[in-house]
Amino acid sequence: MTFVVTEACIRCKYTDCVDVCPVDAFREGPNFLVIDPEQCIDCAVCVPECPVSAIYAEEDVPGDQQDFTPLNAELARVWKPITKTKKALPDAEAWREVTDKRAELER
Repeated sequence: MTFVVTEACIRCKYTDCVDVCPVDAFREGPNFLVIDPEQCIDCAVCVPECPVSAIYAEEDVPGDQQDFTPLNAELARVWKPITKTKKALPDAEAWREVTDKRAELER
């Protein structure tokens, strides 16, 4: 099992989760984070750190977010690791409550 970053992270990219990850499993894209399933040790410490509740255990990913499991694996292969907290995107608060953001994902 691994943990998965889902749609709520798109256009917010809060990085509170990054500092607590003991194995540096997060990868950073332009407006989204993913978890490398090969690095994740299933410790769950990132889950409560996410201010938009975007991180789920693989087995608990909501049905309408299942496509994010393979997406995390795919993007983790090409995006660079992020190991320190950065400021959220400038308009993160405006996007925090928005749903249906898949079209906003920048690869």
